[in-house]
Amino acid sequence: MFPLYDLNRLPIRPVVVYSLILLNFLAFIYTYFLTDPAQVLSAYAFVPSRFFADPSGQWATLFTSMFLHGSIAHILGNMWFLWIFGDNVEARMGHGRFLVFYLLGGVIAAFFQGLIGGDAPMIGASGAISAVLGAYIVLFPRALIFSLVGFFPLPVPALIYLGYWALLQLWQSAGGVPGIAFWAHIGGFIGGALLVRFFIVPQRYRRP
Repeated sequence: MFPLYDLNRLPIRPVVVYSLILLNFLAFIYTYFLTDPAQVLSAYAFVPSRFFADPSGQWATLFTSMFLHGSIAHILGNMWFLWIFGDNVEARMGHGRFLVFYLLGGVIAAFFQGLIGGDAPMIGASGAISAVLGAYIVLFPRALIFSLVGFFPLPVPALIYLGYWALLQLWQSAGGVPGIAFWAHIGGFIGGALLVRFFIVPQRYRRP
């Protein structure tokens, strides 16, 4: 199932989502068109063994790795998910809280991948975006996600869509699919679902 859009628009301009998408594309352009990609990826990817050997010298890679991608398909897929699901979560948290939540989700995802999934260099925004997905399933379980199911666009409740997505990550991690940080996805998703309540702004209702 590939998500096309959700029927859950909230009255907010998601400036943090817009800014994150812009920064990711600027980093991609810089990496692949303005400098040596190998040097950038080597210097700014998160490598668990390097981090645990020298946390004070490698802490920045927890954050820089979130803005690096390995291919155009990699960045387009990640940014599409952030575009669809991020605005609603930002609306419930507010701009500043959402930014902190996003970055924290990426850090949790990196640690989860490093501790469970091996020592390969890690890049990509998918860990942080997985935290956003975890928040979304808690906040909007009944929201409809129009998705391509085969060749047909169908409305799927977020609880089913994102639950299926999470189970797919578990299944693929067990299958040993190379080159994808599935444990970062799982860790980010769990972290986001558990932490979301600490970041949302309480909703206020007018008396009738």
